[in-house]
Amino acid sequence: MANSFLAPAPVARRVRAYFAPVNRTTQTPVLFDPSQLGSFNLDAPSAPWIDLGWIQNFTRKSTSKSGSILTGIPAASLEQTRDLLEAQLEFEFLGWTKLTMALATGSQHMNLLAPASGATYAADGARAVPAVTVQSGSTASIIQLTSTDAANFAPGSMIAVDLDYTGQTGFVGMPVSGAYVRQPLTDVDYIRRITFNVGLVLKVSATSLTLAQPLPGGVPAANAKLQAISGFVDREGGSFYHEWSALFVMQGSQGDRIFFHYPRLQSLAGAEESVTPLDSKHKGGLARILLKGQFLALPVTDPLDGERVLCYRSFKPASCAQI
Repeated sequence: MANSFLAPAPVARRVRAYFAPVNRTTQTPVLFDPSQLGSFNLDAPSAPWIDLGWIQNFTRKSTSKSGSILTGIPAASLEQTRDLLEAQLEFEFLGWTKLTMALATGSQHMNLLAPASGATYAADGARAVPAVTVQSGSTASIIQLTSTDAANFAPGSMIAVDLDYTGQTGFVGMPVSGAYVRQPLTDVDYIRRITFNVGLVLKVSATSLTLAQPLPGGVPAANAKLQAISGFVDREGGSFYHEWSALFVMQGSQGDRIFFHYPRLQSLAGAEESVTPLDSKHKGGLARILLKGQFLALPVTDPLDGERVLCYRSFKPASCAQI
């Protein structure tokens, strides 16, 4: 008698999210190869993937539409065609960080640069304390400064590291395009306002800052400068849309894994929060405020056969599982 046993459906607790920046100038996404990377350590993804931790209420929905090619009298369906290729997804981040805030809003996300003394108030941050020059020999984790400049920072400081703005237009910010400039601006600190190249100072020496984690952009560019930041701000409205490559992983209890790889995702809606009471029995008590992300998948052309694709779903079975 033939074995009628079927492999059980995977059982997973949560979903892990990873994002990587799309090169907006060349429209080049970051690809995930499950045949080579399917067993990666969830706590240590390979560059340029950034671990955003666990997410909840992960929902993905195809909004593609099909149409029929009709033939004959009376008309009858001959075959199907795709009239619209579209997919959406949404979920909630379990932590507030620079990147999760940016992903959960529909426009520019900015750093609050430390304000200069007596600066006029501004909704997205006042005129900033002048930037200091990053010295040669810096790495992604250790920023070399002059002794005079290093003395102005302390452990726990947050910093932004990037170039001066010099009047360029188009996408600005590396390696993540943080804004699209339509006409020249006058703020020399603008790129550091929108850069994702930020870090937390762990230790300060006489001439250097040691960061808690490496800068997302790697080794600072030549002529890069550094400014202290106090937090982050985003705006409801604007014309800029973030675009990222995304990977979502469901880890099965038997070691199996399900991957959802979206080469191109753009924010679909403006900033939105989800409020979850910590004690459902008492109104007005403590509540957890989560960032809610909603995204639209954009197509890529698969070089394998020229087909347009929104998402790749992959499955890595548990060891010795029936297939």
